[in-house]
Amino acid sequence: MKETIRELNFYFLFLFLLFAGPAYAQVLPADETPSVIIGNITVEGNHRTMDRIILREMAIKSGDTIRQDRLAETLEIDRRKVINTNLFVVAELLLRPNEDSVRTDIRIVVKERWYFIATPVFQLADRNFNEWWYDRNRDFSRTIYGIYMSYGNVTGRADKLRLVAEFGFIPKFEVSYSLPYIDKAQKTGITVGASYSINKTMAFRTWRDKLDYFNSEDINKKRFYTFLTLTRRNKYYTFHSLDLRWSGTSIRDTIAALNPNYFLKGRTRQTYFQLTYSYSYDKRDNYQYALRGRVGGIQFSKIGLLPSDEINQAFVYGSFKQYFSLGGRWFANSGIRGRFSVPKKQPYLQTVGMGYRNDLVRGYELYVVDGQDYALIKNELKYKLFSTQKHFSWVPIRQFNTLPLAVYINSFADAGYVKNYYPQFSNTSLGNKGIYGGGLGLDVVTFYNIVARFNQTFNAKGDRRFFFSIGREF
Repeated sequence: MKETIRELNFYFLFLFLLFAGPAYAQVLPADETPSVIIGNITVEGNHRTMDRIILREMAIKSGDTIRQDRLAETLEIDRRKVINTNLFVVAELLLRPNEDSVRTDIRIVVKERWYFIATPVFQLADRNFNEWWYDRNRDFSRTIYGIYMSYGNVTGRADKLRLVAEFGFIPKFEVSYSLPYIDKAQKTGITVGASYSINKTMAFRTWRDKLDYFNSEDINKKRFYTFLTLTRRNKYYTFHSLDLRWSGTSIRDTIAALNPNYFLKGRTRQTYFQLTYSYSYDKRDNYQYALRGRVGGIQFSKIGLLPSDEINQAFVYGSFKQYFSLGGRWFANSGIRGRFSVPKKQPYLQTVGMGYRNDLVRGYELYVVDGQDYALIKNELKYKLFSTQKHFSWVPIRQFNTLPLAVYINSFADAGYVKNYYPQFSNTSLGNKGIYGGGLGLDVVTFYNIVARFNQTFNAKGDRRFFFSIGREF
């Protein structure tokens, strides 16, 4: 154990020294560098997407004067903005002389994605593949199947309609529609939606940092929520959102008896309004798999707005991540995130610690650490094996005949801490102390935001395991 912790301490020291080096930049006098005057900006290849949706992403405007030595970098920054709309498979910014021989025109050449997707759903009901593989004995009854339909760019304004119908372990039905721009200035957007789900077998508590399930053929939980979200994008990299939702959840008496703290005081129903404000800053080179830039944000949420609401709780959540190019094929990133909530005595359903989504210390994928507050730091060092883009002319559908593919080797080291004010409710052994994990991995990145990760991990408990995950990133 001590040897493993010493190895992790050395790894964090190495990352600190690696990231702490100074950066140097050479600045040339502006009057000694020739400039380019931007002429016409045209868009090609956008069969559905409106020109203004693409041009809205561009900082470059017709008539701008750009220094010659900064032109390539400026074009690349705007190209990344266009591709990060997730509307296109390929986006290029090409130069050509204007007819007046003084200005330089820009051609924005894009290849649109396939916008209507109707795919079968087959997924695991557990938190991740690894929990299902190691802890649930690869039980195929714990699967969810159905259909997912997504109609993107419905009106050519980057809007999206989503429909989900799922059956199996957790039946669920969802519908949502989002329109990113409802004003002429293209800054304000709106999303509306609703969801309904039921559970038979369900996790009713966390015990010894593992989820405890109650197996049943009866419906033990029902949940319905509806929401309205307003978004505001004043600048290219900053986003604001205000989300108002109503949620109603009910459980059977059996679940309330097994865990009286599920809703607190043995209640079997919980209804409330929730208001959440979020701010984010996202200046990554690629949302799909970032190598440079930074992303961060903060979120404030109040659960229970009316006297009749059956919960009164609030939390703040923040995160920041910086991506570094170390030269050549080497890259690194380091991020921190945390959550603070009040009051400290909370319903089990709203007690959120580490173990869900990406809020976990790698090496602890099989554990759930409940708590009211937590902090997490994650670090990666990676090497690009190769990155390519293949065009298959024999594929008749243009949205699928270009295949991007990149592979990276990476090493990682994470640390976290969860504060649990009521450890007796979960008999936790990982709460209220530092937890550490690390390992080596291989990332495979391909089109439509799909990333497959193969990781060999270790943690401070002495566990050494292979973990696999695949999903879409944004």
